[in-house]
Amino acid sequence: MIFILNKQPSIANTFIAELRDVNIQRDRMRFRTNLERLGQLLGYELSKNLAFQNRDVETPLGVAPTDLPSQTVVLATILRAGLPMHNGLLYYFDRAENAFISAYRRHRKSGKFDIEVEYTSCPSLEDKVLIISDPMLATGSSMVLAAQALMNYGTPAQIHIVAAIAAEEGVENVRRNLPDADIWIGAVDAELTAKSYIVPGLGDAGDLAYGTKLQQ
Repeated sequence: MIFILNKQPSIANTFIAELRDVNIQRDRMRFRTNLERLGQLLGYELSKNLAFQNRDVETPLGVAPTDLPSQTVVLATILRAGLPMHNGLLYYFDRAENAFISAYRRHRKSGKFDIEVEYTSCPSLEDKVLIISDPMLATGSSMVLAAQALMNYGTPAQIHIVAAIAAEEGVENVRRNLPDADIWIGAVDAELTAKSYIVPGLGDAGDLAYGTKLQQ
């Protein structure tokens, strides 16, 4: 299943527009906040697809039957750009366990790049709900490699991929390599540049959130 948040007009369009806006995105704190907001909204929509169990909640005046989530959630993100969306998801899934992956583009002199996965910190994923977030789903290669690395920690009951902006190519790559995963996206763009940046996209989410870095 693929869910695209901006298919139906809502306040989410404001957050996506501000993330894209070259003038507003100069404010790093607002950029991070808008990623967090999208994480919260996509997390809310995603939560409708989880398993629930009816429980009685005692109030000062009686008992209220309530459907509450019954599965253990593990929130995983790709450092460093994924941290704001991870925080947004964690705001809603506040009892979740957490996993972190170091995956980045190692650029070559030819202009091409390889995806490097150097570090993974993860609890057991066996029979749990795995939610992996990264703001940009460009080629989808980083997401696929991250998910494959996480599979060493057990077989999840469900896998959910969360991104702010995706390219059509990235969505298809994830669907092809992670056919059992549901995908939750703020907006989908049609193009990628020769350097695999999403067009119109929003630029480098990690740099916009945390400052520019030296290329290796």
